[in-house]
Amino acid sequence: MELRIRKLSAIVAGVVIAIVFAASVTRAQVKPGDFIDYNNSAKIKNLVSLGTYDAVVNGMTMKIVSTQRIDWPPPYKDATEKYSAQVRLSSDHRSLVGYVAGQPFPLIDPNDPEVGTKIIWNEQFRPINSDDYDLRFFDCEDVNVGRNKPIFTINYTQVGHYAGYDEIGRTEVEPLPTDPDFKKSNRMWLFGLYPVLAPASARGVGIIRYRFQDPKRGDDEWTWTPGARRLRRLDEAILSNPSGIGAWNPDHYGGFNPKVEWFTYRYLGEKTMLASAHAEHSPEVRCVTDGGGSACPEVWEMRHMYIVEATPDRNRLGGYLGSKDIVFMDSEMWFAPYIDVYDRAGRLFQGFIYWLTYRDRPVPDARVAIYLFKRSFVVGALAMDIQGGVHSMCYLPGRETPERECWYINMGAVERSFFDPDAMAKAGVSGNTM
Repeated sequence: MELRIRKLSAIVAGVVIAIVFAASVTRAQVKPGDFIDYNNSAKIKNLVSLGTYDAVVNGMTMKIVSTQRIDWPPPYKDATEKYSAQVRLSSDHRSLVGYVAGQPFPLIDPNDPEVGTKIIWNEQFRPINSDDYDLRFFDCEDVNVGRNKPIFTINYTQVGHYAGYDEIGRTEVEPLPTDPDFKKSNRMWLFGLYPVLAPASARGVGIIRYRFQDPKRGDDEWTWTPGARRLRRLDEAILSNPSGIGAWNPDHYGGFNPKVEWFTYRYLGEKTMLASAHAEHSPEVRCVTDGGGSACPEVWEMRHMYIVEATPDRNRLGGYLGSKDIVFMDSEMWFAPYIDVYDRAGRLFQGFIYWLTYRDRPVPDARVAIYLFKRSFVVGALAMDIQGGVHSMCYLPGRETPERECWYINMGAVERSFFDPDAMAKAGVSGNTM
C-alpha cells in the first residue's frame, strides 16, 4: 500500500509540474525556431543563469527548439524504485542514511525544509553515470572572449583520461550495488584526470581524488607534477578555486561536486529555463562569434529547473574564494546545465555551462560505446572567468584528438587500480595514456 501511495504521489507531482511547465512555456519570450544572438539577447535574460547570459552578450548564439523528454536508464530507474523508500537525511540534515543505489529522493516537495539538500544529494547520485566512466582524449582551449573577436588560443590542453569509479550506487556493472572495497575504505567514489598530454610544459600532470562517506572526513587528493617528479597532497579548498585547466576547478569539472556536507543549501524555487539537453554536434562546434569562447550555434530548449543556493562552511573551507554557488538543476537529467559562482563581495565571479545530448551512443559513428537505451552525455563544457574575460571551452570528444568515441559509461572501462596515485605517477613519467 505504501509503495502504491508513493507512486500515486509521484504521478500527481508529475502532472502538477507538467501544468506549470506548459504555462511557463506559454509565457516564455522565446519559441522553437528563434535564433538568439547579442541583438535579441534580452529575450533570454530571465531564462538562463547570469553567467550564461553574459556568454550570449559576448557573442554566443542559441537555436531554440522544442522540448524533448529525457528518461533515466532502466537499471537506474529500477534501483530507485527498489531502494529510495529507505533513504533519509541524518539527524543534522546533512548526510545520507540508508542509501544503496538509484536516486535518493525521487519525490521533491518544495515545502520540505530540507528540499535544497535533497536536490543536491540527487545530483551527486545522478542517472548520467552510476558505476564507472572513462572520457578518453578531450581537449580545452583558453581564449579571451569577446563579441566578433578573432579566435586566438591562449592555451591548448589535451588530456588522456577523465575517469571515475563508484563504490556505492552501482546499477549496471558488477559488483552490484556496492563494491566490497567500500566496507574497508569508506570511499564512495574515485576520480582521476591524467595524464595531461598538452601543452608540453604540463605533460604528465594529473589529479586523483577520493570521496568518503564519513561526513567529517575531507577528500583525499593527489596531484603529480612532472617538473618536481613527485606526488603532492592538495588542500580541500583548492579544489573549489580556479586551479585546474584554464578557469576550471575540480569541484565544477562535472557540475557541482564539492563535499556535500560542507555546504549549506537554500532552495530558491523552480522555474522553466533554457538548457542544451539534446545537442546536435559531437564534437562540439567552436563558436566563431565570441572568439572561440563557447560552443555555438547549438540547440537549446525549455527545461524545468530547480534552483539551489550553496554556501560554503567557512570552518571547513576557509580558503574558498566564492561566497555562494547558484546551482540550476534539470529535473529530468538531474544534471546542472549551468552554475554561477559569486565572490565574497557578492559579484558574479565564475560561470559554468554544460552542453548535453541524449542518445544511445556518445557519437553518431560509435562502434563500441553503444547502449541498449538512451542516456545523457556531456559533449561540451565551459568555465568562464567572468571578471577576467577568459573562457576555457572543453570539447568532449576533443576536436584534435585520436579517440572519437570518447565516453565509455557504465561499461567497466576502468578499474579501481587506475585510481592509484602510483599509477598516475607512472603514467606521468612515461606519458602513456594506458
